Amino acid sequence: MTSTGLVQRIEIDGQPATAASLLWPALVQTGHFTAMQVRGGRVRGLDRHLARLDAATRELFGQGLDGERVRALIRQILRDDFPAATVRVYVHAPDGEPSLMLTVRPPTELPAAPAERAQSLKSVPYQRPFPHIKHLGGFAQAHHIELVRRAGYDEALLTGPDGAISEGAITNIAFFDGTDVVWPDAPHLSGITMQLVEPRLPAAGLPTRHAPVTLADLPSYSAAFVTNAWGVRPVRRIDDLAYGIDEKLMERVCAAYDEVPWDTI
Repeated sequence: MTSTGLVQRIEIDGQPATAASLLWPALVQTGHFTAMQVRGGRVRGLDRHLARLDAATRELFGQGLDGERVRALIRQILRDDFPAATVRVYVHAPDGEPSLMLTVRPPTELPAAPAERAQSLKSVPYQRPFPHIKHLGGFAQAHHIELVRRAGYDEALLTGPDGAISEGAITNIAFFDGTDVVWPDAPHLSGITMQLVEPRLPAAGLPTRHAPVTLADLPSYSAAFVTNAWGVRPVRRIDDLAYGIDEKLMERVCAAYDEVPWDTI
């Protein structure tokens, strides 16, 4: 499932995008972004989105990014006519200074029933470069997603040497061994939803840990789920291995996510 809605509004540094101002974002892939679901002027984990943008801007462009500037631009592009939306904030530096391009698309809503959310994943031999940054230039990820969908799967599962699992192409993945929730410790992007859910799981009776997970290890796990900006979804299949949907596990994980407060932009 992807957000297929067309971009409804684009602004660059608070101004409506023009053909001229879009040249740099269209032709230069040096930059990074974050994606969020907005409901009623609020976002889950807003502070983490702002921290992600600031850290990546410092690493890529050698300077910080004011969170209040980001918030003001999000409020501006939403105005009063987008009570629910998918917002992306892109950061480029065409003149050496951070420039922010914001886009608005329709919101993404997942089905309420876990079975209707369930994902099938196909493993592919690929690891993202500079995986800790949500950077631009994701041709390989996008193409792997297209290829696995042609093969009847929903998402690509990225793997490295010896089948080491790192993450999905657009998700984080966790496995359940009957007691603990295990997150692969191979290099990956720490997604915002993962950051919000993981620390809340122990209180729900689900200890968590990071450990190596390989394709050969998959039969030893009883269930798996993925997270991204859309929420939490169970995994029903990885390659030819079928997983049952653990309703109790998903209830506890989804309840932990539902407890995450919505922050006012």
